[in-house]
Amino acid sequence: MVDRIEQTRLTALAVSALQSYGLSPSHAEQTAEILVLADMFGLHTHGLSRVQSYGERIELGGVKRDPDIRIEEVGLAMSRVDGDDAIGPLVGQISLRQAMQQARHAGVGAVFARASNHFGPIAPYCYLAAQEGFASFICSNASLTIAPWGGKESRLGNSPLAFGVPNPGGDPFILDMALSVAARAKIRQAMQKGESIPDTWATDIEGRPTSDPARALSGFLLAIGGHKGYGLALAVDLFAGLLSGSSYLTHVKSWSDEPGEPSKLGHFFLLIDTRKLGSTEWLTERMQDFAGILHDTPASDPDRPVIVPGEIELDRYRQALAEGVPVSEQVLAHLQSRAR
Repeated sequence: MVDRIEQTRLTALAVSALQSYGLSPSHAEQTAEILVLADMFGLHTHGLSRVQSYGERIELGGVKRDPDIRIEEVGLAMSRVDGDDAIGPLVGQISLRQAMQQARHAGVGAVFARASNHFGPIAPYCYLAAQEGFASFICSNASLTIAPWGGKESRLGNSPLAFGVPNPGGDPFILDMALSVAARAKIRQAMQKGESIPDTWATDIEGRPTSDPARALSGFLLAIGGHKGYGLALAVDLFAGLLSGSSYLTHVKSWSDEPGEPSKLGHFFLLIDTRKLGSTEWLTERMQDFAGILHDTPASDPDRPVIVPGEIELDRYRQALAEGVPVSEQVLAHLQSRAR
């Protein structure tokens, strides 16, 4: 069963639940904003369902309740953020706001964040940036799930990346993706249903492609595009992990294997102030023309017209605004219990 809760009420409930784990009101509010937006976009695996696992890691010491997050400006348009092992969405919010501030001043803003944790999906950050007129490229590294191309031991994570471009006259462009062909959650679902999976999703423990979900779960995820996806995952880890001064590749701590240890994840934020490039009218005209070219493409399946990345999520967002945010009974029960 799924309940629909009005956004403001749900956010207040999430803030109270996060405070019950020891977060300050301000830190809880910034964290809740990202997680609620995730659920509004329909990204429920990365939304308020994460409050319980985030809270468990706080109680185990893997995430700090009261971090000392520091910002170091290292150039006119570049900063480092030391997250001090804080809850990830908080580090993400602080990094995003710092990148915005720099981009307003210099036209571009680059922020390298270190000593962070899982920071939710990236789409909410791109959306918040787009609402303020900023184009964005944002990425994060992750704990190990993918073997290097041709290898049979995991050495890199299923690192997410996202791009956002504002559209003053309509929906922004938002592309949020991880770098595996399929998420482990999809493989687990197939195993529970007794179904096979495409052998392009994962390998077994020996690095051989498999259609058996049980073998896949004991093996490794495959990157999109074969060796090209492998290279792209490495590029994300270089920007988000290595250059930020955070952990990278096998130095990243496993959330599941070592929940009491900080993950030491890194994030990278690059924002561009589109108002430095032209007026809002100029950008609106070009973005509408861009989307129109794609929407006018004849569809191979008439029931599935061509869309622009982000449209599905933003349609869900508008529905959530009008009808309430969908939340499962289990997640809602946990939030209410913690809030009490």
